[in-house]
Amino acid sequence: MTTTFPDVSISTERLVLRPFEAADIPAHIEMMNDEPVIAWTSAPYPYSAQDAEEWVSAIAPAERTEGRGLVLAVTEFLTQRLVGLARLKNTNWRTRTAEMSYVTAPWARGEGYATESVLAVAQWLFRDQSFERIELRTAADNTAAQQVAQKAGCISEGVLRNAWIARTQTETGSWIDVRTDLIVWSLLPEDLEGVAEQMADAGGYGSSFTDWN
Repeated sequence: MTTTFPDVSISTERLVLRPFEAADIPAHIEMMNDEPVIAWTSAPYPYSAQDAEEWVSAIAPAERTEGRGLVLAVTEFLTQRLVGLARLKNTNWRTRTAEMSYVTAPWARGEGYATESVLAVAQWLFRDQSFERIELRTAADNTAAQQVAQKAGCISEGVLRNAWIARTQTETGSWIDVRTDLIVWSLLPEDLEGVAEQMADAGGYGSSFTDWN
């Protein structure tokens, strides 16, 4: 039984999702030091050059080679600029399920890139890797992440109470940990039917997520 994902690149009409490269490090540092990213992720903060180098050279590649998941840099097709990341983790190869998370850079928000990348990875995972379920978990107050899940066609399944530690900024500018609930979402192969077409009809991006290698 296959227990690692291939070293893949996935293309949409606007994006290329590929493994991280050394050239991504400056933009990755800037993205990970953005306030919403600090608030809703468990990444180190402040996020240093050493953190980024370790992520690109060791942590992200090991997710794939050790069978835990897959980490992809989300880049604009035209400019090749880093606009986010998409990550599969907690992969169960027997049940063909994985958890997905995503981060969008502050300079790329409002363009639908997170939803586009979620749909691209989901279509690849379901059609090419024969997976049966993707799970997303969003902090209760992270409305932006919840909107992405909804636009991608995910179904809300319930709440994990007091299950996550987020961060909030104090009046002095420091960050402190706060406990929060997690909303659990799922995406199944049949949930994708018509989602991309609906977004295209609504004036969003096109519905081509078929180019991977």
